[in-house]
Amino acid sequence: MDAQLRALADPRRRDIVRLVWGRELATGDIAARFDVTRPAISQHLAVLRQAGLVHERRDGTRRLYRARPERLAEVVRFLETFWDERLALLKRAAEAEAREEQDRDDPSPPDR
Repeated sequence: MDAQLRALADPRRRDIVRLVWGRELATGDIAARFDVTRPAISQHLAVLRQAGLVHERRDGTRRLYRARPERLAEVVRFLETFWDERLALLKRAAEAEAREEQDRDDPSPPDR
């Protein structure tokens, strides 16, 4: 998973994954959408392929790329653990604040 997270750390690589999500595109078609050289895009694609985030298929001299959603799902599951923890903390904080407000609004006489 470290390779996947490192690959996705670059905004251009995230854009490439979005571009090939659900469709297959050739290297040249991908490169045409960016303001960098084709070799730079090829390097980005190599990183994504090595991380298992895109699949490469050769058709003659062309290389076609498509995202691998199942590999991205692993990253999503990992990131969701942080979200779940943060939501649990938020829930506990909100419940504690609600109890404090209720105690201020409805004070009980002290026990003797």
